[in-house]
Amino acid sequence: MNDNLSPKSAQTTGRYLVLMKEGEETAGMAALSEMVGAGEIDASAMSCIGVAVVSLDPNQLQSVNMAVTDDSRPIVSIEPERMMYAIGDNSIDADTMNYLRGYKDGVNHLVDGLIGSRLESQQQSSISAFVNDTDNTWGLQATQVSDSSYSGGGIKIAVLDTGLDLTHPDFVGRTITSKSFINGEDVQDLNGHGTHCIGTACGLDSSDPASPMRYGIAYEAEIFVGKVLSNQGSGGDGGILAGINWAIDNGCQIISMSLGAATLPGESYRQFYEDVAQRALRQGSIIIAAAGNDSRNRSTGKRFSPPKPVGSPANCPSIMAVAALDSSFQLAAFSNGSINPQGGQIDIAAPGVDIYSTWSTDARGAKPSMYRTISGTSMATPHVAGVAALHAEATGKRGVELWAVLIQQAQRLSLPSVDVGNGLVQAPL
Repeated sequence: MNDNLSPKSAQTTGRYLVLMKEGEETAGMAALSEMVGAGEIDASAMSCIGVAVVSLDPNQLQSVNMAVTDDSRPIVSIEPERMMYAIGDNSIDADTMNYLRGYKDGVNHLVDGLIGSRLESQQQSSISAFVNDTDNTWGLQATQVSDSSYSGGGIKIAVLDTGLDLTHPDFVGRTITSKSFINGEDVQDLNGHGTHCIGTACGLDSSDPASPMRYGIAYEAEIFVGKVLSNQGSGGDGGILAGINWAIDNGCQIISMSLGAATLPGESYRQFYEDVAQRALRQGSIIIAAAGNDSRNRSTGKRFSPPKPVGSPANCPSIMAVAALDSSFQLAAFSNGSINPQGGQIDIAAPGVDIYSTWSTDARGAKPSMYRTISGTSMATPHVAGVAALHAEATGKRGVELWAVLIQQAQRLSLPSVDVGNGLVQAPL
C-alpha cells in the first residue's frame, strides 16, 4: 500500500517562541519576565535548548522584538508558534490518519574521502525486491539489522510522536520513560502512529507469539516516549520543542520525529529549529526527522516533477532528513525531495513502504490490532533512528560524529542524491 497523506501547511497558535542566547538562558528568562510578566511564560520553559513559549499582546511583542535587535540583550529570536502534524499513511483509514547547509557541509567534509572509496559493487550488489520472511521484516534485512550483532544496549532513544500503547504486550518489561506534552491527554496512544514508529526503532528482537517476524531494531535501547502530538495527530511547536528539551535533559542520544508541516518551493528552513538542532548536536543528541509525503499526485499515483520540498523541521540543515524507499530500493512516489536551495536537503534514505510494526489496540477509528503495515517517510525515520542507536553503541560516537558515521556507512544507490541523500542507512555488523 502506498502513502498519500500530505501534512497540512503550518498554522499558528497565537503564542510565540522565544530563543535565548546559548549559555545565557537564565538571564534571558529574567529579561523576558520583566518584559511580559512571569505569568505569561509557559511553565515548560526549556533550559537545555534555551526556549520559552509566551503569550504576548501587541505592546509586549514590540518589546521583545526590540530586545532581539539589541545584541547586548540575551534574547536571540522570536517567531510565532506553529502547528505540526503526524506524517503517516491514510491508505488504510483516511479518517484515522490526518516532515547544514553550513553544518551539513562540515559533516560531509569529515566523510567525503571515506564515502568516495566505497566500491560500486558493494553499493548496488544484485538488488532485488526484499520480502518479509518468518524471521525479519524486509526493512531489517535491507538495512543489515538482521545481521547486526548490536542491540542498542546503553543507548537512549526518544520518539516524539502520538505516544505509545503502554499496554502493548511487546513492550512489557522494557525500560520506558514517558511524558505527555499535550494538555489533557496522557501518554497512551489513541492514534497508533507513535506506537508504530517506536516499534520499528526499538521493538522486540525476536518474534512474539502474536507476531510472525522481528520488526524492531534497537531492542535493548532505553525508550523515551514524548507525546508531542495529540491523539488526532497534531501539536504545537511548544510541545515539540519541550519534548526535544526533555530528551536532551534525559541524555537521549537519538531523537526521532516523524512529524512536520509542508513547505513551499523556495521556502527556507526555520532558523529557530536550526538553532535548537545545533544546540542538540553540541550536547550529543542527533535529531532525525521525516522528509514528508507530499510528492505523489493523488490523481495519477505518480510522483510530481519536480517533487515537493522537504517539510519543516526536517529541512533544517542540522536535522537529518529521511526519504522513503520501497523493497526494490526504488524511491517511494510520495517521498519529498531536495529542491529548495536554502535548506531542504535529503540526507539519507530508509525503508518506508509497507512497513510492519506495532499498533495501538486503543487506536480510535480502527479495528483493534496489535500490528499494522503502513507506509511513509514516518516509517523510514525510525529505521534510521534505530540504526543510529546501533552505531552509537558500536562506536561510542555522539552528535555530529554519529551523524558522520551514518552518512559514511550508508549504501550508495543508483538514484539521485536529491532524492535519497547519501543512500540507504546500514547497520553495523
